[in-house]
Amino acid sequence: MEKNDKEAATNNETRKHIANVGKFINIIIKHLLKRSVEHDASKLESPELELFTEWTPKLAGCTYGSEEYKKFLEELKPALKHHYDNNRHHPEHNPNGLHAMTLVDLIELFCDWKAATLRTKDGNMSKSIDINVKRFNIDPQLESIFRMTDLLFESEFEHDKP
Repeated sequence: MEKNDKEAATNNETRKHIANVGKFINIIIKHLLKRSVEHDASKLESPELELFTEWTPKLAGCTYGSEEYKKFLEELKPALKHHYDNNRHHPEHNPNGLHAMTLVDLIELFCDWKAATLRTKDGNMSKSIDINVKRFNIDPQLESIFRMTDLLFESEFEHDKP
């Protein structure tokens, strides 16, 4: 086989690899698009709707992770149980927590946490990560991935500002 034939064969295999990677990325995208449409839909119906209607404004007025915040969550327990049972992007969904999650679940979870920082007093993703590292026993590697992803998001927000 001459050099050009070898290069052509290698390029052919590389193109197949690129196409396969694209197929796998598209599977993730398909699932993420579905999640983006269906995210937290259970909050829009009973039994969650009534309690979230009452407590969402109160939660928005307090600092995430504070004693006040934790007290409000106690009041929301019946809605939260239903919510966690019906939304697999929450570590509470499964007794094995983060260990039972897929990458798609983790991406939705991260986006949920990031969006939640926009809804609460003093919302701060870095502080949320600090709290959730302890809350969910997140290992240093995943913590680092979350922090690096937050930097990516922040650079995108800066870029998109008028």
